Amino acid sequence: MLKPPAHNHLKDTNSPYLLQHATNPVAWYPWGGDEAFSRAQRENKPIFLSIGYSSCHWCHAMAHESFEDTDVAKILNRSFISIKVDREERPDIDAVYMAFAQAMTGTGGGGRFPLS
Repeated sequence: MLKPPAHNHLKDTNSPYLLQHATNPVAWYPWGGDEAFSRAQRENKPIFLSIGYSSCHWCHAMAHESFEDTDVAKILNRSFISIKVDREERPDIDAVYMAFAQAMTGTGGGGRFPLS
C-alpha cells in the first residue's frame, strides 16, 4: 500500500492556491519542469490534471471532498501522476483545457456555465 506523502511537490511553490494543497495526501506536482511528465512516461501512467484558483468555491469543495481524502489519494497516487495548476498564474494552460472541455461538453467550469 502506498503511504501518502507528508508534503507533496507543491510545498516549495509561491502560489497561494498551490500552497493550499501542499499538505494534501495526493502526491501533487506543480505544472512546469519535466519531473512529472518524465515520471508519467517512465511509469506508463496518465496525468491527472487539476486546474483551479484560490478564491474558487468549487475548487475548495473538490479539495475537501476528494483531495484531502486518503482513499482518493491512494487511488490517484497509485494510478496517475497528479499535476495541479493555478489558473491565475497559468491562464494559458487553463484556456487550452477549458476550450477542450467546452468543445466536448458544451459547458465549462464544472458544467455550471453553458455556452451561449
